[in-house]
Amino acid sequence: MFKTDNRIVLTLDAGGTNFVFSAIQGYKEIVEPIRLSAVADDIEGCLDTLRKGFRLVMKKLNDTPVAISFAFPGPADYEHGVIGDLPNFPAFRGGVALGPYLQGVFRMPVFINNDGNLFAYGEALAGLLPEVNAALEEAGNARRYRNLIGITLGTGFGGGVVIDGTLLRGDNGCGGDVWCMRNRKYPELIAEESVSIRAVRRVYAELSGEAVDELTPYDIFLIAEAQKPGNAEAARQSFQELGMMAGEAIAAALDIADGIVSIGGGLAGAGKYIMPGVMEALHGSVGTFAGSRFPILQMETYNWEDPADRQWFLSLGMDSVIVPRTATAAPYLRQRSICVGLSKNGASTSIMYGAYAYALNELDK
Repeated sequence: MFKTDNRIVLTLDAGGTNFVFSAIQGYKEIVEPIRLSAVADDIEGCLDTLRKGFRLVMKKLNDTPVAISFAFPGPADYEHGVIGDLPNFPAFRGGVALGPYLQGVFRMPVFINNDGNLFAYGEALAGLLPEVNAALEEAGNARRYRNLIGITLGTGFGGGVVIDGTLLRGDNGCGGDVWCMRNRKYPELIAEESVSIRAVRRVYAELSGEAVDELTPYDIFLIAEAQKPGNAEAARQSFQELGMMAGEAIAAALDIADGIVSIGGGLAGAGKYIMPGVMEALHGSVGTFAGSRFPILQMETYNWEDPADRQWFLSLGMDSVIVPRTATAAPYLRQRSICVGLSKNGASTSIMYGAYAYALNELDK
């Protein structure tokens, strides 16, 4: 969808440190991105920076863009383009009608969404979901998947859901949120307390007994790889525990959404240590008062990053059964299955793809 579309959409990666402005056409970045320092504590300065960044991108274009579309971190009324109170952007205290403001300045539609939602949308349309379906086709398997849960692991724990090509926004703009799910290890806390950058640092400190004042998650990854001094086993376990905590939330989401799972974000670079924890949680079981045990999910889950798991998943096609009292066969999905994989695009690229596709889809309605 939209791969051959000639329309141009302006995009923005709004981080707490930098605003990165760009333009997308046919899922391709067509300009060198413009990077400006974010202004987090002054609304007038922030608005000036946004105007400047988009105008600098427009000067590089040969054609007029049809829309502005981007993700903004934190709570918002995305449908109406109003940004709410943001921890990292005190300039937006009380709510700011950012979408209507930009629409008035640039005289074009403006779409703002949650970064987890746009990551999921990008992965569903131009990421892991088409990758999996293409592999199934190449393997001669007629099965195709239409749903995807997108998970981002970074400063926080983000998520989004796409059902048959449609982004789940929810009546309150909260569709796909996973950060506030119950924490598996600490039931009185939110899941994000164990699925975030701060969680990796905290768990490493607990397991190693070392101070982590200067350590980043990348440093802890290097320790796990034995490329930096430290407790390698504690480093690996800190990522695996994050995976297990994320996996518990993913399992809850899969009970509703039932689709492929794509994981991205800055921490996904440690996927080799995170994925075993995710899969362990997804392969868990639950019981009844009578003593029976059941798998936590109704479908089998496979690790797309593991060659053996991937091959097995690709071999699971449709079976058939004979219709009673006839010689006619009916298709039968005997083996219910999904796979979990890491984003090949990376979160930032998939978010841009999602922003691009979301804008064009809204314009075409």
